[in-house]
Amino acid sequence: METVSVSPKFQVVIPRSIREALGLRPGQRMQALRYGDRVELIPLQPLASARGFLAGIDTSIERESDRS
Repeated sequence: METVSVSPKFQVVIPRSIREALGLRPGQRMQALRYGDRVELIPLQPLASARGFLAGIDTSIERESDRS
């Protein structure tokens, strides 16, 4: 577990090992969420990066009668 400090401007430096593991880039936008008594930062991905993420999904499941 790595420890960080909050600067007087309320800025935090994300440790290098975490930045590299998540592939974070300078200027990348992140969503900040309060989750109980902690803060979670979620990297925002461009919508184009989601293209094809459902490739190979099994679509042969039986649908409910009210869906066509």
